[in-house]
Amino acid sequence: MQQLVECVPNFSEGRDLAKISTITAQIEAIPGITLLDVDPGADTNRTVVTFVGSIEAVKMQLFKR
Repeated sequence: MQQLVECVPNFSEGRDLAKISTITAQIEAIPGITLLDVDPGADTNRTVVTFVGSIEAVKMQLFKR
């Protein structure tokens, strides 16, 4: 059985949809990652993103510069 990891990072951007789309496109571009939810919060200017994937795929996404 494949082990999966769920990540729920938040970003200090909740109003600029182009920036949010850039962030989510980078997440979706990693093979083995599935984007589950994007919750932009204009009032708090924060976006919470939820994604899941294999341990290796998630490590690749989290430590990518």
